Amino acid sequence: MNAILRTVLIVVMFPACAALAPAGDFKPEPGFTLLFNGKNLDGWKTKSGGESLEGKTEAYKGRFKVMDGKLVIDPKVKGDVVIETAKELKGDLHIKFEFMPGPGCNNDLFLRGLKFDIIPKSLKGVKEGEWNEFDIIAKGATVEYKCNGVLQRTSKAKTASSAFGIRAEFGPIQIRHIWAKETP
Repeated sequence: MNAILRTVLIVVMFPACAALAPAGDFKPEPGFTLLFNGKNLDGWKTKSGGESLEGKTEAYKGRFKVMDGKLVIDPKVKGDVVIETAKELKGDLHIKFEFMPGPGCNNDLFLRGLKFDIIPKSLKGVKEGEWNEFDIIAKGATVEYKCNGVLQRTSKAKTASSAFGIRAEFGPIQIRHIWAKETP
């Protein structure tokens, strides 16, 4: 009987403990590198002015904040602003991240001269208030955007390389586990 109880406790408690693991314990899939470490904004800069965000936990007076392993766009702090990777991403590319849109979310992503709107009501399969998976896959001049495995849009890239940008426009959103795989 004790062995059964122990097994039940392990099965129940292990997933619960894994969910509470600190963001710093997140490891991307093989071949991918972290673009956002969950601790600060190392590797990012402001689009306007190009200010380095190395070692900082917020940008644009708190419009972007690092909190509990997540990049949070705070709708209480006003401003239509963009942060972007300090590094240009080149070649074939796969960017992955998870996001949780809040009520009224209308924020944007920028890559290869293209803009993609994150507006839950206009995206297939997006769950507001829940974690969703997002993939941007650039192969040659073609860029695909997928949410929860569902193709949302395919576009022709305007440039062969660029930084990856996130725009705080309207409404709350939380983003975590941003990682990328470049194939030259």
